[in-house]
Amino acid sequence: MSKEKETTRVSHLPEHGPLDANGREILLSLKNVDITFGKGDDAVRAVKNASFDIYKGETFSLVGESGSGKTTIGRAVIRVNPCAAGEIQYKGVRISGKTTRSLDREVIRNIQMVFQDPAASLNERATVDYIISEGLYNFHLFKNEEDRVRKVENIINEVGLLPEHLTRYPHEFSGGQRQRIGLARAMVMEPELVIADEPISALDVSIRAQVLNLLKKFQKERDVTYLFIAHDLSIVRFISDRIGVIYKGDIVEIAEAEELFNFPLHPYTRSLISAIPIPDPILEKNKVLFTYDPSVHDYSEDKPELVDIGNNHFVYGNKKEIEEYKATRARGEKVKSITILDPNAPRSEQPEQKVEESHEPILDTPLHDTGNKWYAILSFFLPILGLIAAGVFRHYNHIRNFKACRKGAVAGLITIAVVIAFFALMLLLAVL
Repeated sequence: MSKEKETTRVSHLPEHGPLDANGREILLSLKNVDITFGKGDDAVRAVKNASFDIYKGETFSLVGESGSGKTTIGRAVIRVNPCAAGEIQYKGVRISGKTTRSLDREVIRNIQMVFQDPAASLNERATVDYIISEGLYNFHLFKNEEDRVRKVENIINEVGLLPEHLTRYPHEFSGGQRQRIGLARAMVMEPELVIADEPISALDVSIRAQVLNLLKKFQKERDVTYLFIAHDLSIVRFISDRIGVIYKGDIVEIAEAEELFNFPLHPYTRSLISAIPIPDPILEKNKVLFTYDPSVHDYSEDKPELVDIGNNHFVYGNKKEIEEYKATRARGEKVKSITILDPNAPRSEQPEQKVEESHEPILDTPLHDTGNKWYAILSFFLPILGLIAAGVFRHYNHIRNFKACRKGAVAGLITIAVVIAFFALMLLLAVL
């Protein structure tokens, strides 16, 4: 019997997860996870070979720019996005792919998510009381109606709202209040792991600190573990125990918070840190950003991998780069990501910042290259014009439109050929 089949038959979660070499309990583990959307030519590999562990009681933050795959990983943990390869383990039990019904219910009960948009994630037709109680109803987590009301009122008080708010609807609240409702909905289930998907990005600056303090309060009181997804490194530094940096689906660096900020070894991490705004307007005006250029990496022969260089610090690179990262870290000198120019220095003495054109393939794709189905339909009925249009689209790098026109034109020509052959055969039979 294969290991996969044995894991699939597990019907309950163990009380504790496995321990690592340092004796820390591993609550969640991603092992070589690939997540792909679409099929064939349209397939997009959103997450590539992602591997990391989250320890019980810690806050592990996943940071990166928009579209890097942060939310995709978070949604894969709650089994919304399926894994194309690899596996996700919770307390040492595989939870990705097919699982038993009893295990599925335990995982839902133990892993909750706080979504980015506090308005879209709440049912506008339900009262706050029902929104918070829905999980209690589904899992029968109350003895009687009095017990349910007590639990709901306790959690609504803990997130800073009042019991009279329970009879209202989400549209009657501000963004910060709606996010508190979403947090109460998750915490009333008493989960062990909470995935916070940019829970403060849609909130005012004055409200952000309150929500972050709420998260830390729940962690301290209930021993909750967080997978905190964000793109603002200044906030991540405040709340995180460890930080993982992701770039276009690749985990490029993982380290403890202070270790990462003191020794950002991967150039992409340095570029993210340099983008953190400085409160002083004079310093911010004279700041020189560190720009990440992916073309500096040569992975044509020596393929990169995520390697532990010591100090529980993982960096993504090939053998040559890893040796350089190890040497930099061994020197123990803090890596400088931000350069402040002297505002009083003459302009001629200030170093010129070299700006290079980006050669990212995604930026080379034209905006209106959508591959609309109407191109294929029109090319089917007018195949000659379709082939001409395909040539024009190819010339201007509209690859999707080119493929749509070519596909329609080829199908149209084949259809015409079949019709002509059919009538020719009928004519031949009539003559004979």
